[in-house]
Amino acid sequence: MKHKSIIQSSLLAAIIAVAGCVTAPTEAQADAPILLRNDLSIRKVANVGAGMMRLDKDPGLDNVLFVMDSQGNISQVTIADGKMKLIYPHREIGGADYVMGMAFGPDRSLYVFGNETDGSKNRCIVRKSILEGPARQWVTLAQTEWYPKSDTQWDHNCNAVAISPDNKWVYLNSGSRTDHGEVQDAKKQFTGVREVPLTSVLLRVPTTARNLILPNDEAKLQAGGYLFADGVRNAFDLAFLANGDLIGVENGPDMTLPDELNWLREGRHYGFPWRFGDVDNPVMAKGFDPSKDGRLSKDFVAVQQKLYQFDPNFPKAPAKFTDPILNFGPDADQFQTADGKLHDASDLKQPLAGVTSHRSPLGLTFDTKSALSKDYKGAGFVLSWGAAGGDQTDRGLDLLLIKLTKKGDDYQMTATKIAKDFQNPMDSVLVGNKLYVLEYSGRGAVWEIAFPR
Repeated sequence: MKHKSIIQSSLLAAIIAVAGCVTAPTEAQADAPILLRNDLSIRKVANVGAGMMRLDKDPGLDNVLFVMDSQGNISQVTIADGKMKLIYPHREIGGADYVMGMAFGPDRSLYVFGNETDGSKNRCIVRKSILEGPARQWVTLAQTEWYPKSDTQWDHNCNAVAISPDNKWVYLNSGSRTDHGEVQDAKKQFTGVREVPLTSVLLRVPTTARNLILPNDEAKLQAGGYLFADGVRNAFDLAFLANGDLIGVENGPDMTLPDELNWLREGRHYGFPWRFGDVDNPVMAKGFDPSKDGRLSKDFVAVQQKLYQFDPNFPKAPAKFTDPILNFGPDADQFQTADGKLHDASDLKQPLAGVTSHRSPLGLTFDTKSALSKDYKGAGFVLSWGAAGGDQTDRGLDLLLIKLTKKGDDYQMTATKIAKDFQNPMDSVLVGNKLYVLEYSGRGAVWEIAFPR
């Protein structure tokens, strides 16, 4: 088992890698985020401490929120006065060493999803609590077999967990172990290893499972019905629409290629590591010269380590990919071409397959109950951790209003910035007409943004 400080360092590196960042967050400003619409209001609920990973609400309790730290300790926060109390300490929950996923199910069961590390190996564990009277009894729903880490900041590990509205399925994101599909052998411990069957995938298990073992074998995962979707680099947050469709955010590599929002469907492949947005991974192209590609900023670790080179042994791509949801702006639609020039897709009257690179979309939430009014009704909201490198000027740290429209076999979206200047916002939950936003940095504030009913 890792020493606690090493675990925390590895965890922060994984989060920073999500955004293509190379510097740790700082407590740069303590003021409230700035609202960009006059029909919204904001107040601070509480300071819960830096480094909180998740925020959610128990559907059976009013007036309280729950926050979780990376060690899996879950605290209750009273909305009215911001009082905070440890409710479920990790020693009672059990399971993983460090934890990045938490979600309540519609029946008030609570799911906690995390990672256990042994040297250069990792396995993922999802624990479930069942209400028995006023108390919770914790059981192991499922865990993966051990699989090889890369021992780099691109070990995204297991993080997001979401429960289907019908309470039948638990969806689990296991992120990539590479930046863009390159060989990562953990200092020659795993010869020639890139991704493995348990990485860069979305898994699905029944809510009724107990002590299920998920094998590091693609054929067995498929045969068991556990491999829901493939080719997702790191879908750090998942959310259901009112109609039951599952949407996930996607964080791109250390190159200025799009981040994504995807409609996640069973049996689909979403492109990683062969495709980012609708752009092919350039290392597959014979003659690729990284010194002449303006999308490779020296700010990024993968560029500094010269991991972007023509790769003649890059694996053959699957037959078909599902591209991300097209973004028609007006915001979060900046992109960079190989000549290094920045463009705004909506200014060019064209969509972007995804969102601005390195925004690191997080905190995905939808108004599934149509509790809001005006153009907020039935809409979605997505936060941005924020970029610390690259040349793009759209650096996130904001809240987007997203409107999804079904078009043929996919969705299209518009994205409009409605608040800005958060401190690395991490997660959100919508309660009635109020959106609660958790910041990772600073003092770990929880903000309440009130929308018109």
